[in-house]
Amino acid sequence: MTTDLDAVLADIRACRACLGELPHEPRPVVRVFPETRLLICGQAPGRRVHESGMPFTDPSGDRLRDWMGIDAETFYGDRRIGVAAQAFCYPGTAPQGGDYPPPRRCASLWRPRLLEALPRMEMTLLVGGYSQAWALGERAKANMTETVRAWREYAPSILPLPHPSWRNTAWLKRNPWFDAEIVPWLRGRVRELLA
Repeated sequence: MTTDLDAVLADIRACRACLGELPHEPRPVVRVFPETRLLICGQAPGRRVHESGMPFTDPSGDRLRDWMGIDAETFYGDRRIGVAAQAFCYPGTAPQGGDYPPPRRCASLWRPRLLEALPRMEMTLLVGGYSQAWALGERAKANMTETVRAWREYAPSILPLPHPSWRNTAWLKRNPWFDAEIVPWLRGRVRELLA
């Protein structure tokens, strides 16, 4: 198996493993570079990202960039920042609201090859419970809140975060320690990685 990043990205973008299982044509969204030092691993693209083909082009992206202390120009223009969700295609919207969970198949097929092709990567942001459960395995706590609360166990190479969706606004209000402890640390770490 090749570990050349261009070849891995070409294979990911051509992937149709979920064809017929998704409510739409697969459109893998991934944005990484040989220079990537900070990798953002969300759960899966949402509808807006599926349509734009660019990661975090939605209000969640605005909140994530605020947590990181960077603007959109830096987020999309600095090749040291990469985005590769657990699943690369939008899974569709569930009848009860919210998106379907990311298909596990995608991470199993692509993440090992992709991570091997990113030798300069120093830190991964695990955004949301699904990405944390997959990436941390047995090291993940009982739920997303406890995993994020235990962030020091994973830092500085991994930082679990809640999903920046508006759906988590109430969670953020109930857990003020996130803004008080984690956001300042994250901003400092991002400054280090982009210095």
